[in-house]
Amino acid sequence: MAAPVSGAGEEIDRRFMAAAIRLSRRHLGLTGTNPSVGTLIVRVDSGGPVIVGSGVTALGGRPHAEPQALEEAGGLARGATAYVTLEPCAHHGRTPPCAETLVSAGVARVVGAASDPDERVSGKGYAILRKAGIEVIEGVLAREAADLMAGYLMRSLRKRPEVTVKLAVSRDGRIGVAGMGQVAITGGISRRQVHLMRAEADAIMIGVGTAIADDPELTCRLPGLEARSPVRIVLDGQARLPVAAKMVRQAREVPLWIAASPGCDKGCKAALEGAGVQFLATETANGGFALPELLEDLAARGISTLMVEGGAETVRGFLNEGLVDRIALFTGPGEIGPQGTLSPIRPDRMPEGFCLLREARYGEDSYSEWVRKT
Repeated sequence: MAAPVSGAGEEIDRRFMAAAIRLSRRHLGLTGTNPSVGTLIVRVDSGGPVIVGSGVTALGGRPHAEPQALEEAGGLARGATAYVTLEPCAHHGRTPPCAETLVSAGVARVVGAASDPDERVSGKGYAILRKAGIEVIEGVLAREAADLMAGYLMRSLRKRPEVTVKLAVSRDGRIGVAGMGQVAITGGISRRQVHLMRAEADAIMIGVGTAIADDPELTCRLPGLEARSPVRIVLDGQARLPVAAKMVRQAREVPLWIAASPGCDKGCKAALEGAGVQFLATETANGGFALPELLEDLAARGISTLMVEGGAETVRGFLNEGLVDRIALFTGPGEIGPQGTLSPIRPDRMPEGFCLLREARYGEDSYSEWVRKT
Protein backbone atom coordinates (compact mmCIF):
# COMPACT_ATOMS: atom_id res chain seq x y z
CA MET A 1 0.00 0.00 0.00
CA ALA A 2 1.68 3.21 -1.18
CA ALA A 3 2.27 6.06 1.25
CA PRO A 4 -0.55 8.61 1.24
CA VAL A 5 0.36 11.79 -0.66
CA SER A 6 -2.95 13.61 -0.50
CA GLY A 7 -5.81 14.47 1.77
CA ALA A 8 -7.62 11.39 0.47
CA GLY A 9 -4.69 9.17 1.53
CA GLU A 10 -4.64 10.71 4.98
CA GLU A 11 -8.37 10.08 5.26
CA ILE A 12 -7.80 6.39 4.43
CA ASP A 13 -5.27 6.18 7.26
CA ARG A 14 -7.75 7.79 9.65
CA ARG A 15 -10.51 5.42 8.55
CA PHE A 16 -8.49 2.27 9.15
CA MET A 17 -7.07 3.58 12.40
CA ALA A 18 -10.61 4.27 13.62
CA ALA A 19 -11.44 0.64 12.79
CA ALA A 20 -8.37 -0.56 14.72
CA ILE A 21 -9.41 1.53 17.72
CA ARG A 22 -12.92 0.01 17.63
CA LEU A 23 -11.33 -3.44 17.48
CA SER A 24 -9.15 -2.69 20.51
CA ARG A 25 -12.25 -2.07 22.61
CA ARG A 26 -13.16 -5.76 22.37
CA HIS A 27 -10.83 -6.81 25.19
CA LEU A 28 -10.90 -3.77 27.48
CA GLY A 29 -10.56 -4.92 31.07
CA LEU A 30 -9.42 -8.41 30.04
CA THR A 31 -5.72 -8.02 29.21
CA GLY A 32 -4.13 -7.92 32.64
CA THR A 33 -1.32 -5.39 32.98
CA ASN A 34 -1.04 -4.96 29.20
CA PRO A 35 -3.23 -2.54 27.23
CA SER A 36 -5.88 -3.78 24.82
CA VAL A 37 -4.31 -2.87 21.46
CA GLY A 38 -5.82 -3.30 18.01
CA THR A 39 -3.86 -4.02 14.81
CA LEU A 40 -5.02 -4.18 11.21
CA ILE A 41 -2.95 -5.29 8.21
CA VAL A 42 -4.17 -3.55 5.06
CA ARG A 43 -2.99 -3.92 1.47
CA VAL A 44 -4.21 -2.62 -1.86
CA ASP A 45 -5.70 -4.88 -4.52
CA SER A 46 -7.50 -3.99 -7.72
CA GLY A 47 -10.57 -2.88 -5.77
CA GLY A 48 -8.72 -0.67 -3.29
CA PRO A 49 -7.46 -1.17 0.29
CA VAL A 50 -8.47 -4.46 1.94
CA ILE A 51 -7.99 -5.74 5.50
CA VAL A 52 -6.03 -9.01 5.27
CA GLY A 53 -5.24 -9.49 8.95
CA SER A 54 -6.52 -8.28 12.30
CA GLY A 55 -5.62 -8.82 15.93
CA VAL A 56 -6.38 -7.54 19.41
CA THR A 57 -4.34 -8.15 22.55
CA ALA A 58 -5.29 -11.62 23.77
CA LEU A 59 -7.05 -12.35 27.06
CA GLY A 60 -4.55 -12.03 29.88
CA GLY A 61 -2.29 -9.80 27.77
CA ARG A 62 -0.46 -12.29 25.53
CA PRO A 63 0.07 -12.64 22.64
CA HIS A 64 0.06 -9.03 21.52
CA ALA A 65 -2.11 -7.77 18.69
CA GLU A 66 0.60 -7.42 16.02
CA PRO A 67 1.74 -11.07 15.75
CA GLN A 68 -1.88 -12.23 15.69
CA ALA A 69 -2.72 -9.88 12.83
CA LEU A 70 0.43 -10.86 10.92
CA GLU A 71 -0.30 -14.55 11.35
CA GLU A 72 -3.76 -14.06 9.88
CA ALA A 73 -2.37 -12.04 6.98
CA GLY A 74 0.39 -14.53 6.20
CA GLY A 75 2.32 -13.68 3.01
CA LEU A 76 -0.11 -10.87 2.22
CA ALA A 77 1.56 -8.79 4.96
CA ARG A 78 4.61 -8.20 2.75
CA GLY A 79 4.36 -4.70 1.31
CA ALA A 80 1.21 -3.92 3.31
CA THR A 81 0.42 -1.25 5.89
CA ALA A 82 0.04 -2.09 9.58
CA TYR A 83 -2.29 0.10 11.65
CA VAL A 84 -1.48 -0.15 15.37
CA THR A 85 -3.27 1.75 18.13
CA LEU A 86 -0.12 1.85 20.32
CA GLU A 87 3.56 2.02 19.42
CA PRO A 88 4.83 -1.57 18.85
CA CYS A 89 6.86 -2.93 21.76
CA ALA A 90 10.64 -2.98 21.49
CA HIS A 91 11.80 -5.06 24.46
CA HIS A 92 12.86 -8.71 24.26
CA GLY A 93 11.42 -11.56 26.29
CA ARG A 94 10.98 -15.17 25.29
CA THR A 95 9.40 -13.88 22.09
CA PRO A 96 10.76 -11.10 19.83
CA PRO A 97 9.35 -7.59 20.20
CA CYS A 98 6.42 -6.65 18.00
CA ALA A 99 8.49 -4.05 16.14
CA GLU A 100 10.90 -6.77 14.96
CA THR A 101 8.00 -9.06 14.08
CA LEU A 102 6.63 -6.35 11.80
CA VAL A 103 10.06 -5.98 10.19
CA SER A 104 10.35 -9.75 9.62
CA ALA A 105 6.90 -9.83 8.02
CA GLY A 106 8.00 -7.29 5.43
CA VAL A 107 5.37 -4.61 5.95
CA ALA A 108 6.05 -1.41 4.02
CA ARG A 109 4.37 1.10 6.33
CA VAL A 110 3.33 1.30 9.96
CA VAL A 111 0.71 3.84 11.00
CA GLY A 112 0.61 4.37 14.77
CA ALA A 113 -1.82 6.16 17.07
CA ALA A 114 -0.93 6.62 20.75
CA SER A 115 2.64 6.76 22.06
CA ASP A 116 3.72 4.27 24.72
CA PRO A 117 5.20 5.95 27.84
CA ASP A 118 6.88 2.69 28.93
CA GLU A 119 10.59 3.54 28.92
CA ARG A 120 11.32 0.14 27.35
CA VAL A 121 9.21 1.13 24.35
CA SER A 122 8.89 4.91 24.05
CA GLY A 123 10.36 5.85 20.66
CA LYS A 124 12.34 2.60 20.46
CA GLY A 125 9.67 0.63 18.62
CA TYR A 126 9.39 3.23 15.88
CA ALA A 127 13.20 3.49 15.70
CA ILE A 128 13.48 -0.25 14.95
CA LEU A 129 10.95 0.12 12.14
CA ARG A 130 12.64 3.16 10.59
CA LYS A 131 16.08 1.55 10.77
CA ALA A 132 14.67 -1.32 8.70
CA GLY A 133 13.47 1.13 6.04
CA ILE A 134 9.81 0.98 6.98
CA GLU A 135 7.85 4.20 6.63
CA VAL A 136 6.35 5.22 9.98
CA ILE A 137 3.44 7.63 10.43
CA GLU A 138 2.84 8.58 14.07
CA GLY A 139 -0.05 10.17 15.92
CA VAL A 140 -3.00 9.25 13.69
CA LEU A 141 -6.11 9.53 15.92
CA ALA A 142 -3.73 9.58 18.87
CA ARG A 143 -6.20 11.33 21.18
CA GLU A 144 -8.96 8.82 20.45
CA ALA A 145 -6.65 5.85 20.99
CA ALA A 146 -5.19 7.31 24.19
CA ASP A 147 -8.68 7.97 25.57
CA LEU A 148 -9.57 4.29 25.19
CA MET A 149 -6.37 3.06 26.86
CA ALA A 150 -6.21 5.86 29.43
CA GLY A 151 -5.99 3.34 32.26
CA TYR A 152 -2.82 1.75 30.91
CA LEU A 153 -1.26 5.14 30.24
CA MET A 154 -2.16 6.40 33.73
CA ARG A 155 -0.74 3.32 35.43
CA SER A 156 2.46 3.60 33.35
CA LEU A 157 2.98 7.30 34.02
CA ARG A 158 1.61 7.83 37.52
CA LYS A 159 1.60 4.31 38.99
CA ARG A 160 -2.11 4.35 39.78
CA PRO A 161 -5.34 3.42 37.97
CA GLU A 162 -7.41 5.87 35.97
CA VAL A 163 -10.36 6.82 38.20
CA THR A 164 -13.81 7.32 36.71
CA VAL A 165 -16.59 8.60 38.95
CA LYS A 166 -19.99 7.37 37.75
CA LEU A 167 -23.11 9.01 39.15
CA ALA A 168 -26.82 8.89 38.39
CA VAL A 169 -28.38 12.25 39.33
CA SER A 170 -32.00 13.39 39.37
CA ARG A 171 -33.08 16.56 37.60
CA ASP A 172 -32.87 18.41 40.92
CA GLY A 173 -29.33 17.17 41.59
CA ARG A 174 -29.99 14.33 44.05
CA ILE A 175 -28.48 10.85 44.11
CA GLY A 176 -30.89 9.14 46.50
CA VAL A 177 -32.69 9.35 49.83
CA ALA A 178 -31.00 8.32 53.07
CA GLY A 179 -32.47 5.15 54.52
CA MET A 180 -34.42 4.17 51.39
CA GLY A 181 -31.83 1.97 49.68
CA GLN A 182 -31.51 2.16 45.92
CA VAL A 183 -33.71 4.77 44.25
CA ALA A 184 -34.42 4.47 40.53
CA ILE A 185 -33.17 7.68 38.90
CA THR A 186 -32.43 6.64 35.33
CA GLY A 187 -34.10 4.25 32.90
CA GLY A 188 -33.22 0.85 31.52
CA ILE A 189 -31.12 2.09 28.61
CA SER A 190 -28.84 4.05 30.94
CA ARG A 191 -28.54 1.10 33.29
CA ARG A 192 -27.45 -1.12 30.41
CA GLN A 193 -24.81 1.46 29.49
CA VAL A 194 -23.51 1.31 33.06
CA HIS A 195 -23.27 -2.47 32.83
CA LEU A 196 -21.24 -2.07 29.64
CA MET A 197 -18.92 0.33 31.47
CA ARG A 198 -18.47 -2.28 34.18
CA ALA A 199 -17.60 -4.91 31.57
CA GLU A 200 -14.76 -2.70 30.33
CA ALA A 201 -13.39 -1.76 33.77
CA ASP A 202 -10.86 -3.63 35.88
CA ALA A 203 -12.47 -2.75 39.20
CA ILE A 204 -15.43 -0.92 40.71
CA MET A 205 -15.49 0.72 44.15
CA ILE A 206 -18.08 1.94 46.65
CA GLY A 207 -18.09 2.93 50.32
CA VAL A 208 -19.41 0.58 52.97
CA GLY A 209 -22.34 2.90 53.73
CA THR A 210 -23.62 2.49 50.19
CA ALA A 211 -22.88 -1.23 50.28
CA ILE A 212 -24.99 -1.71 53.40
CA ALA A 213 -27.81 0.64 52.40
CA ASP A 214 -28.23 -0.56 48.80
CA ASP A 215 -26.92 -4.15 48.99
CA PRO A 216 -25.78 -3.97 45.33
CA GLU A 217 -24.14 -6.68 43.24
CA LEU A 218 -21.90 -4.39 41.14
CA THR A 219 -21.67 -7.04 38.43
CA CYS A 220 -22.17 -6.88 34.68
CA ARG A 221 -25.53 -8.44 33.92
CA LEU A 222 -25.70 -7.94 30.15
CA PRO A 223 -26.49 -11.23 28.38
CA GLY A 224 -23.25 -12.86 27.29
CA LEU A 225 -21.02 -10.47 29.24
CA GLU A 226 -21.61 -11.75 32.75
CA ALA A 227 -18.07 -13.19 32.91
CA ARG A 228 -16.65 -9.69 32.38
CA SER A 229 -17.76 -8.38 35.78
CA PRO A 230 -15.01 -6.28 37.39
CA VAL A 231 -13.35 -6.81 40.75
CA ARG A 232 -15.63 -5.27 43.42
CA ILE A 233 -13.90 -3.14 46.09
CA VAL A 234 -15.54 -1.82 49.26
CA LEU A 235 -13.99 0.87 51.44
CA ASP A 236 -14.84 -0.65 54.82
CA GLY A 237 -12.40 0.36 57.52
CA GLN A 238 -14.05 -1.71 60.28
CA ALA A 239 -15.10 -4.72 58.16
CA ARG A 240 -18.79 -3.99 58.72
CA LEU A 241 -20.08 -5.50 55.47
CA PRO A 242 -22.56 -8.27 56.42
CA VAL A 243 -21.73 -11.83 55.41
CA ALA A 244 -25.29 -12.02 54.06
CA ALA A 245 -24.67 -9.19 51.56
CA LYS A 246 -25.13 -10.10 47.90
CA MET A 247 -21.55 -9.22 47.05
CA VAL A 248 -20.23 -11.48 49.79
CA ARG A 249 -22.43 -14.37 48.69
CA GLN A 250 -20.97 -14.02 45.17
CA ALA A 251 -17.37 -13.54 46.30
CA ARG A 252 -16.20 -16.95 45.09
CA GLU A 253 -17.54 -16.27 41.60
CA VAL A 254 -16.77 -12.53 41.27
CA PRO A 255 -13.80 -11.21 43.28
CA LEU A 256 -14.61 -8.95 46.23
CA TRP A 257 -11.86 -6.98 47.94
CA ILE A 258 -12.36 -5.04 51.15
CA ALA A 259 -10.09 -2.17 52.11
CA ALA A 260 -10.02 -2.30 55.91
CA SER A 261 -7.85 -0.86 58.65
CA PRO A 262 -5.45 -3.11 60.58
CA GLY A 263 -7.57 -2.60 63.70
CA CYS A 264 -10.83 -3.89 62.22
CA ASP A 265 -12.88 -6.50 64.06
CA LYS A 266 -10.97 -9.80 63.72
CA GLY A 267 -14.10 -11.92 63.99
CA CYS A 268 -15.87 -10.03 61.20
CA LYS A 269 -12.77 -10.21 59.04
CA ALA A 270 -12.45 -13.96 59.56
CA ALA A 271 -16.11 -14.52 58.66
CA LEU A 272 -15.76 -12.51 55.46
CA GLU A 273 -12.53 -14.26 54.51
CA GLY A 274 -14.29 -17.55 55.08
CA ALA A 275 -16.84 -16.50 52.46
CA GLY A 276 -14.10 -15.84 49.90
CA VAL A 277 -13.51 -12.12 50.44
CA GLN A 278 -9.95 -10.79 50.09
CA PHE A 279 -8.68 -7.97 52.26
CA LEU A 280 -6.47 -5.06 51.24
CA ALA A 281 -4.13 -3.66 53.87
CA THR A 282 -4.77 0.08 54.03
CA GLU A 283 -3.49 3.15 55.80
CA THR A 284 -5.54 5.98 57.22
CA ALA A 285 -4.91 9.71 57.05
CA ASN A 286 -6.88 12.53 58.69
CA GLY A 287 -9.57 10.11 59.79
CA GLY A 288 -10.11 8.65 56.33
CA PHE A 289 -8.48 6.27 53.90
CA ALA A 290 -5.07 7.12 52.44
CA LEU A 291 -6.46 6.99 48.91
CA PRO A 292 -3.24 7.73 46.96
CA GLU A 293 -1.49 4.83 48.66
CA LEU A 294 -4.49 2.57 48.09
CA LEU A 295 -4.48 3.40 44.38
CA GLU A 296 -0.77 2.61 44.19
CA ASP A 297 -1.47 -0.79 45.70
CA LEU A 298 -4.30 -1.42 43.23
CA ALA A 299 -2.01 -0.53 40.33
CA ALA A 300 0.57 -2.99 41.65
CA ARG A 301 -2.15 -5.65 41.51
CA GLY A 302 -2.72 -4.89 37.82
CA ILE A 303 -5.75 -2.60 38.18
CA SER A 304 -5.60 0.05 35.43
CA THR A 305 -9.19 1.32 35.39
CA LEU A 306 -11.29 1.97 38.49
CA MET A 307 -14.94 3.00 38.53
CA VAL A 308 -16.11 4.78 41.68
CA GLU A 309 -19.89 4.51 42.00
CA GLY A 310 -20.44 6.14 45.36
CA GLY A 311 -21.70 7.18 47.71
CA ALA A 312 -21.37 10.90 48.11
CA GLU A 313 -18.73 10.72 50.85
CA THR A 314 -16.54 8.37 48.83
CA VAL A 315 -16.80 10.54 45.73
CA ARG A 316 -15.91 13.66 47.74
CA GLY A 317 -12.87 11.86 49.11
CA PHE A 318 -11.53 11.21 45.62
CA LEU A 319 -12.35 14.75 44.48
CA ASN A 320 -10.66 16.31 47.50
CA GLU A 321 -7.50 14.29 46.82
CA GLY A 322 -7.47 15.32 43.15
CA LEU A 323 -7.71 11.67 42.11
CA VAL A 324 -10.66 11.83 39.70
CA ASP A 325 -9.69 11.62 36.02
CA ARG A 326 -13.07 11.14 34.38
CA ILE A 327 -16.69 11.85 35.32
CA ALA A 328 -19.58 9.88 33.81
CA LEU A 329 -22.82 11.64 34.70
CA PHE A 330 -26.25 10.18 33.95
CA THR A 331 -29.12 12.62 34.60
CA GLY A 332 -32.70 11.35 34.89
CA PRO A 333 -35.84 13.35 34.07
CA GLY A 334 -37.51 13.14 37.49
CA GLU A 335 -36.99 14.97 40.77
CA ILE A 336 -36.41 13.46 44.21
CA GLY A 337 -37.12 16.53 46.31
CA PRO A 338 -35.45 18.27 49.26
CA GLN A 339 -35.35 15.07 51.30
CA GLY A 340 -32.86 13.64 48.82
CA THR A 341 -29.09 13.58 49.16
CA LEU A 342 -27.37 16.24 47.09
CA SER A 343 -24.87 14.92 44.57
CA PRO A 344 -21.28 16.12 44.98
CA ILE A 345 -21.25 16.53 41.19
CA ARG A 346 -24.11 17.96 39.14
CA PRO A 347 -24.47 19.17 35.55
CA ASP A 348 -24.49 22.77 36.83
CA ARG A 349 -21.78 22.16 39.42
CA MET A 350 -18.84 20.48 37.76
CA PRO A 351 -15.49 20.48 39.57
CA GLU A 352 -12.88 22.86 38.22
CA GLY A 353 -10.33 21.51 35.80
CA PHE A 354 -12.63 19.26 33.77
CA CYS A 355 -13.72 19.63 30.14
CA LEU A 356 -16.66 18.06 28.35
CA LEU A 357 -15.63 15.10 26.19
CA ARG A 358 -18.95 13.74 24.91
CA GLU A 359 -22.71 13.87 25.39
CA ALA A 360 -25.49 11.39 24.59
CA ARG A 361 -29.17 10.64 25.15
CA TYR A 362 -30.29 7.29 26.55
CA GLY A 363 -34.05 7.23 26.36
CA GLU A 364 -35.30 10.04 28.61
CA ASP A 365 -31.91 10.37 30.32
CA SER A 366 -29.02 12.62 29.36
CA TYR A 367 -25.39 11.63 29.64
CA SER A 368 -22.26 13.74 29.80
CA GLU A 369 -18.66 12.61 30.14
CA TRP A 370 -15.95 14.91 31.41
CA VAL A 371 -12.19 14.44 31.57
CA ARG A 372 -9.53 16.24 33.53
CA LYS A 373 -7.69 18.84 31.48
CA THR A 374 -4.09 17.90 30.78
